Amino acid sequence: MPVEKVRNTDNFYQTVNFLFSVLFEQPMPYKFPKTFTRVAQVTQDLLTERPLDICFQSVSGLDSDFETETVKEGGENHFEHVLPVRRKFGPLTLKRGLLTANESRITKWLKLAFDDHIVIPFASAQIKLLNEDHEPLMHWTINNVWPRSWKLGDLNAERGEVLIETLELNYNYLVLNND
Repeated sequence: MPVEKVRNTDNFYQTVNFLFSVLFEQPMPYKFPKTFTRVAQVTQDLLTERPLDICFQSVSGLDSDFETETVKEGGENHFEHVLPVRRKFGPLTLKRGLLTANESRITKWLKLAFDDHIVIPFASAQIKLLNEDHEPLMHWTINNVWPRSWKLGDLNAERGEVLIETLELNYNYLVLNND
């Protein structure tokens, strides 16, 4: 049985130079009409090719909030009760240098959604926080992931910067995994 590493909280420092990976699981099944052969082929490529891209320079939007409802109690005028109703998540924002559709399966997925108006959600994606040795420290799972927006940075020839694309993904549920 593997021995679990436990960090000593007496001399614990927050991870400063951290790494992360974003792993997309299989797309949800989608039935295409026979006229959509090109789109069906792109979807098949998403299912069978090498693992999806995991290289992003920034991840944000791993958040969960409660929507609330205010209830006024009859006869009690000093305060109102605020009750949690349902949870609300995201969106997840990923940033990276621009890649072409030939270089990136995520870009193929985005083109399918934004060019062909066919949104195929992924069943889940995992965001892993890694230490210096690329070992997972923590990981989060998000479910029913689909693209919400796809933006490019400024095209400015006067600045020698990498062109950054920003992917904003919607998801329905966020889980912090304990393993």
